[in-house]
Amino acid sequence: MNHPAPHPDRHNGSYLFDTEAFSAWGLLRLRQKLEEGLPLTPRPYLALAEQTGLTEQQVMDAVRHWQDQGLIKRSGLIVKHRTLGYRANAMVVWDVPDEQVSELGRALAAVPFVTLCYQRPRRLPDWPYNLFCMIHGVNRERVLGQLDQMIASHHLEQIPHAVLFSNKAYLQRGGRYVSNS
Repeated sequence: MNHPAPHPDRHNGSYLFDTEAFSAWGLLRLRQKLEEGLPLTPRPYLALAEQTGLTEQQVMDAVRHWQDQGLIKRSGLIVKHRTLGYRANAMVVWDVPDEQVSELGRALAAVPFVTLCYQRPRRLPDWPYNLFCMIHGVNRERVLGQLDQMIASHHLEQIPHAVLFSNKAYLQRGGRYVSNS
């Protein structure tokens, strides 16, 4: 069956997407497959098309439409760091004065060995920390050495912090929005 592709809207250049021209089952299956992640092949959209009964162009058009509509807000990579030999994983939590947290967060996020950096609300009285950054390393000594380097280079000696090493790897995956039942 030949399905029309979306076409540019003359008013604003965005794409019109006629969902009735596509298999509803195929679109649902595509959402489920996208939640599992892109296949690691040279043509992931073709692989998704083969798994969903859509064409490669329909898969690309549906993804573009869902991005334009805000249904897909971002896509990212989940690295299985333990498989790569990174066994020492530390979440460093900081108690940063509120007026400094944005600036310091941007600075720490730019550090090459910091893989995540984000702000969270304090949970007083038990949890005073409001800035979190993750450091993955091959061993604890290396991670602690990198942390010492970061503290010295950013003059963080007076900022209270704690280092929380993980002792278990949990399943990493993106959000789930479509039931598999």
